[in-house]
Amino acid sequence: MPIEVCTVGGFTKTGGNSVAVKVGDEVVILDMGLNMEKYIHYTEDREDIRSKTYKELLKADAVPDYTLIKDWTKNVVGIVPSHAHLDHIGAIPYAAPLFPDATIVCTPYTAEVLKAITHDEKLSISNKIIPMNVNSTYKLSKNFTVEFVNVTHSIPHATLIILHTPEGSVMYANDYKFDRQPTLGKKPNFERLKELGDKGISLLIMECLYAHEHRKMPSESVAKQMLKDVLLGVQSEGKGMIVTTFSSHIARLKSIIEMGKKLNRKIVFLGRSLSKYVTAAQNIELVNFEKDVKLIGYRDKIDKMLHKIMKEGKEKYLIVCTGHQGEPKAILSRLAKGHESFRFESGDIVTFSCSVIPVELNKENRGRLEQNLRNKNVRIFTDVHVSGHGAREDHRDLLELVRPKNIIPSHAGKEKAEMLKELAAQLGFKKTHIMVDGKRIVI
Repeated sequence: MPIEVCTVGGFTKTGGNSVAVKVGDEVVILDMGLNMEKYIHYTEDREDIRSKTYKELLKADAVPDYTLIKDWTKNVVGIVPSHAHLDHIGAIPYAAPLFPDATIVCTPYTAEVLKAITHDEKLSISNKIIPMNVNSTYKLSKNFTVEFVNVTHSIPHATLIILHTPEGSVMYANDYKFDRQPTLGKKPNFERLKELGDKGISLLIMECLYAHEHRKMPSESVAKQMLKDVLLGVQSEGKGMIVTTFSSHIARLKSIIEMGKKLNRKIVFLGRSLSKYVTAAQNIELVNFEKDVKLIGYRDKIDKMLHKIMKEGKEKYLIVCTGHQGEPKAILSRLAKGHESFRFESGDIVTFSCSVIPVELNKENRGRLEQNLRNKNVRIFTDVHVSGHGAREDHRDLLELVRPKNIIPSHAGKEKAEMLKELAAQLGFKKTHIMVDGKRIVI
């Protein structure tokens, strides 16, 4: 009874992450993510789900194509997302109904985000959802036991998934880095990773997004210091201050709040996706931002708040808003184009605590946004950020910790996969399999 794997999405190109693992007559799907580039083209929204159908999104190439495992459909017993980013869970509201008997097993934060998405967009998932704490296990079926190992990433409750089966263990490391100084949450569980390596890992599926960067990815504590240098280190008296970052980056938002309090400014979070992700974190008592922050998600209330900010004086506020990639419908783009309740003035400060995700639409949108801001003589600070993804030396550490028998590079195309294969070969790992979307392999 071998382990069969189908790399459904996220292997030919970045995005739409999904892998199906079959042992005997049972299948587990790891991640059901959106292809964000195609999704943005189709909906013009980067950080939120819009009410569409699976067929519509499949036609737009924005969701994984589960016709690739049509012969396995009736065998799917579980859907296990690794964390709550949309390129890993965003297709669940649309695709999970294809597998009505499959149980969704995820971390508490991921479960809260899924609940928020389905509630806001009136989407229905009949699948049972089981929240499972990090560093714990759950017996899913006769052939699969799921284990979540704590790891650091740019969102709470990120995990490495281990599928324990009678034929060996599969480890899924599809968004991670090794941050020994996180600003929110626990350090990676290195002890457990070493134990798993000692017991034996049959297959490691691991991201290779930054396999070309010969470094260790810096800690989130470095990003906090970068924020401090900008927000507390520039002349801001009498000026408006806006920060934009990933709505799901709760650790980064925590640091921004700390800086706002030191600046003695009232802090407001503006945007629907910010409200969604922060509320999810508060619902499970991961953070309590509302004692320090006014959180506003809906447009009519946002406009009223902007009017109040202008009336009382921008210099009294720190605005945190959506729109870091220049999304046309997001708050920051609307402000930069000209807004009836808010105006930029010379010397106002806008900080992008993010990187530009390198797809053409994002580059075009961000370029347009920054030009609009420059036209208003706004001071712009970009790339106040460190990534939540591991680089080449993080990958080296993971490989040496768990010593897998087989490796499949994920979360990027062939060029990055070959770079990870080269690293693995240097370390003595001979079985690295370069995959494409829809390919199957028997381990």
